[in-house]
Amino acid sequence: MHLTLHADYSLRVLLYLAARPGRLASTQELADAYGISKHHLVRVVQTLAGEGFVEVKAGRSGGVTLAKATKDIRVGRVLRAAEPDFELVECFNRERNTCPIAPACGLKGVLAEAREAFLAVLDRYTLADLVGRSRKDLADLFLPVMAP
Repeated sequence: MHLTLHADYSLRVLLYLAARPGRLASTQELADAYGISKHHLVRVVQTLAGEGFVEVKAGRSGGVTLAKATKDIRVGRVLRAAEPDFELVECFNRERNTCPIAPACGLKGVLAEAREAFLAVLDRYTLADLVGRSRKDLADLFLPVMAP
């Protein structure tokens, strides 16, 4: 299984915001913290805002902040929002499937079961759990980037 960058960056944005609760962060600050494209992060933040995970405040002094408590943000839910199809193999997509053995293949069901097990594990964890599992304080890792 491989997550898209959109899903990866979604989790990173949430972890960054969780490291400094109640504080606004600009998309440029987030991009600088991770060394990734600001343009891509704008789309990620739009997804997270659309799902109610973050709140976006426009304007010069605006930014992004968590819209919910970290204990209320489930990792599995975030990944479902960022990876809406989770098509592990071609036959998961009925319109684009060209696999000639699809009608007789038993692999699709097994992979679907594995995907659901993967998501079920992630559903057990919240953003608070992830922050609590860190060996080092996340905020310390971002100190060079974060403004006071």
